[in-house]
Parts: sequence; C-alpha cells; structure tokens
Amino acid sequence: MNLYDLNVYKLSRELSKCAWSVYTTFDYNTKHIMGDQFIRSIDSITANIAEGFGRFHFLDRRKFYYNARGSLLEAITWLDLLYERNLVDKDFYDKINLLLTDLQIRLNNFIQQTTNQNNQC
Repeated sequence: MNLYDLNVYKLSRELSKCAWSVYTTFDYNTKHIMGDQFIRSIDSITANIAEGFGRFHFLDRRKFYYNARGSLLEAITWLDLLYERNLVDKDFYDKINLLLTDLQIRLNNFIQQTTNQNNQC
C-alpha cells in the first residue's frame, strides 16, 4: 500500500488545504498570535501520519499516529478559539469541524487496525 492511498492521509491533506485557505486571509497579528499555531497543528497531523507510515516497527508507527491524534485535538482547540473570537465564520468553522471529526474517527480506527495487524503476527 502507498501512503497516498491511505484515507486518513488524504483526509488530512484536504484539511490542510482548507485551513490554509483561511490562514492566508489573516492579518499579521492574527497569524502571529493564533494562526501559526492553528496551521502548524493541522499540518502536523499529516506530517505525523506520513512519518509513522514510513517507520518499520509497529510501535514506531503507532507512536507517530498517536502524535497525529494529539495534533488533531490541538487543532480542534485552536479552531474553537478562532471561532469564539470571531476570526472565522460559521461556515468555515462547520466545514473544518466536520473534517476534523471525521478524521478523528478514521485515525482512531487506523491506529486500532495497526495494533490489530501486529497482534495477528
């Protein structure tokens, strides 16, 4: 299987594109105070999935997938703060929140699948 075939990877890349589209509209202060943290946490999800996929041992893979899940939860927090402070509109918030929720479920299932594959050996 190829990294680019993984549904969790594809979904995380889509999420990064959506997040970037709003990040580029922020003024300097918003980018510096909150936007940078938001985009880094979003992009970290994808990066950790990719790095975990490239590891040989399942424990290494799973560690990076757990890191991806941590970044996902951080991204949810930053999204909530951006919305509460009226820095993103309701449509964007709903769209990204839906993607994050879907990715969280898929990532949890992917981590479980990785664990199950090891237990079958």
